[in-house]
Parts: sequence; C-alpha cells; structure tokens
Amino acid sequence: MKKLILLIASVFWCVSAGAQLVTDNDDVLRDLFENQLGLAVSEINPAAMPGLREVITSQGVFYATPDGQYLLRGLMYNLTEGLVNETEKTMTRVRLAGVASFADSKLVFPAKDEKYKITVFTDTTCTYCRRMHSQIDEYNDLGITVEYMAFPRYGTEHPSFNELESIWCADKPQEAMTKGMAGQKVKPKQCDNRLAEQYAFAQSVGVNSTPAIIAKDGSLMPGYLPPKQLLQTLQKIK
Repeated sequence: MKKLILLIASVFWCVSAGAQLVTDNDDVLRDLFENQLGLAVSEINPAAMPGLREVITSQGVFYATPDGQYLLRGLMYNLTEGLVNETEKTMTRVRLAGVASFADSKLVFPAKDEKYKITVFTDTTCTYCRRMHSQIDEYNDLGITVEYMAFPRYGTEHPSFNELESIWCADKPQEAMTKGMAGQKVKPKQCDNRLAEQYAFAQSVGVNSTPAIIAKDGSLMPGYLPPKQLLQTLQKIK
C-alpha cells in the first residue's frame, strides 16, 4: 500500500516553461532555483511523496515537480507512520551535517564530565544569549558542552558582526566571549574565519533568533533554557 502523505503548502508557485520543452532533469530545477529565484541549492533528492523532488536550498526545503513547472513550500507529513514530519526529518539531517562541517570553527566551552553536547547560535547583542553565557559554568557542571556558532542578528554588515569576529579571532577566544557577553569591550581583531558561512547556514536550517540550540539528534530548540531545564530536555532526547 502506498504511503499516504499530507502536504501542507504555505507557498505555491506555478512556473511557466514557455514554448520550450521542460524535461525531468534536476538541472532544470537547479536553474530554476538558482537563476530565477536566487536561492543556492545544496541537494536535490526524491521527496517522500511519490512524484515530487525535494530541493534543499539556502532558505530551507522546497518541493517541486520533476519538470520544474510546479513548486511548493510547506510541511510534508507521513500519516501512515504516526504523523511523521518528513520535512523536519530532512532538516535534522541537514543540521547535523552542517554542524559537523563547522567543527573547526566553533567556539567551545567543554564540560569536564561531558554527557551532552549542544551547538548554540549566539550573538553578543542578545539579552538571553548573555544570560545563558553567564551560566556557562552551570551548564558545564551538568555535563553539557556548549559549542558556539555565530548568528549576528543584524547581519554581517552591522558593527555587532565585527565584535563577534573580534571574539573568534582573539588570542583567547573563550575569554573574549565572556567579556563580550558581559558587555565589556573586546579588542578589535580580524582574521580568516567562517562566521558569515555560519550565519548563512543557520538561516538555511530554520534559525531566525538567538539563542538557538541544536541537539545531538539535529532537533532545533529556539530560545533560552536554564541549565537544569535544558538538562531535562536533553535527557528526553534519544
């Protein structure tokens, strides 16, 4: 029996192929997204719903007919497996792969007795990011290693991005982060870094505010959680 899948579409576009013949070719979809819609495409795969292609872009997941004529954006649910969110399944995979690709450019506050590891998108202009960092020792004492990635809320052209860059480029970046989060001035410094890439990646996987936490299973938890509450949440994740 074919899987019954519910597709909830929040955006629906019909793209005319004009007089040209449109073939079932992923190159057609890539051209549509990149050259007509201005979205970078990282993957094109068969969608969970037969007959559709799943397109992973710089602005998240889209679905399209193979000929490039119809394009949808929304959440796809598999009803035969207990209302499984197929779109979120894809996003968790993409988040985990992306987080791993930035392993060498994170700013890490390790727990001595590590039980859990989280990736946190942060910004020194964010009140709740500052509150979270003020409790960094408590998170670490509970066995939670915190790995920071940059999410400059006002964009990469704003002065706040320069502060994040100075922190990551500092001789002692952990100390610089603590100073920046406390509202203290951080010595300006530049270096080769991947902060703009981190910001772009965050936007592509659903991050739109800070702090935002990615857990070991790839799930996204927006917002601040106190140390003990975060621990309880992580303990429930398989």
